[in-house]
Amino acid sequence: MQPDTRVVHTEVPALTSKPLSVPLYQTSGFSFDDLDAFADGMNRPDGAFVYTRLGNPTVRALEDAIAALEGGVAALATSSGMGAINAVLLANLKAGDHVIAQRALYGGTLALLHDLVERWGITVTYVGGHDPDEVRAALRPETKILYLETIANPTGHVSDLPALSAVAGDAMVVVDNTFASPLLCRPIEHGADVVVHSTTKYLGGHSDVTGGVAVFADQARYRATWHHSIELGVTPDPFAAWLTIRGLCTLALRMRRHEQNAEVLAHRLAAHPAVRAVYWPGLDTHPSHAVATGFLGGYGSTFSFDLADVEAGRKFVTGLDLVRLAPSLGGAETLVLHPASTSHRQLTEEELNASGITGGTIRLSVGIEDADDLWQDISQALDR
Repeated sequence: MQPDTRVVHTEVPALTSKPLSVPLYQTSGFSFDDLDAFADGMNRPDGAFVYTRLGNPTVRALEDAIAALEGGVAALATSSGMGAINAVLLANLKAGDHVIAQRALYGGTLALLHDLVERWGITVTYVGGHDPDEVRAALRPETKILYLETIANPTGHVSDLPALSAVAGDAMVVVDNTFASPLLCRPIEHGADVVVHSTTKYLGGHSDVTGGVAVFADQARYRATWHHSIELGVTPDPFAAWLTIRGLCTLALRMRRHEQNAEVLAHRLAAHPAVRAVYWPGLDTHPSHAVATGFLGGYGSTFSFDLADVEAGRKFVTGLDLVRLAPSLGGAETLVLHPASTSHRQLTEEELNASGITGGTIRLSVGIEDADDLWQDISQALDR
């Protein structure tokens, strides 16, 4: 070969040993000697790797790891948490279908449901999330999905997954497990059919990657959603998957520290005169405390609390020094935001009230710093 050709064709070496970390397959496609194997790989998720939009070894390693953590049969990684939610809902709903969803949901999920109502003619019934009879009464012949969050964003509402899943009938139970992670809850063990995550949050854990994943209890449902998702185009970049795999290594260590810090801050906030209410499920004053204690392995570390009004909320979030005003959650650093104007900005005032969010509600994602350092910053901002 001439130099012009040789510089293009670098060969991948064959290995006789295994790398300790998952290799990064930063490639858009794979070459074949066999046309039939090529064609077969484009038609099923467990065929040969063909094109990274359809599947990639680094992405598959992430999918297999999270499927094992959640106790599912397979997983589908996506480019964001909303990508995972969209893939699941759009692949499993059609015009005229009915969805039952808990009232306290992430703002992006609520916005998607509103869009499906307006453009697809989907109907949605919202329920509290504790009463199986309320879900049973909401069921219709056209009900296709019961949508829940393990620990709701941002109010800390904990749906009674075992009780609600038991009355869902033929409806597919979809649970967003982002706030809990598989360390605190494995929803499939409590009757869920699909579990979704924003891997941007605790699974990635370092505020340096955006991604999502859907985990399936059933192979047929996984395959149907895969076929839809590859045309939807929500595939993650291999480097994003690689970063998430790296983050998974310390998930158990981080979750313990996150929750230890959250417990300290929740109790101190509850005792502060400027704070009207604290919504951490670990407090016995939280409406979901008994439910959370019954089946969760912990109470999480992202929660909300109420100040007097919008102005108090604005002064607080802009008066912090160590704690950062920023989107997202689940990273090593502690973050704060004002849900009514950011994460739940799409909601009307009536919808905010139904979700338990006021103008003075603050969401706190507790990091892994020293708890006393965090409290010193929070308390000075409260005192202002």
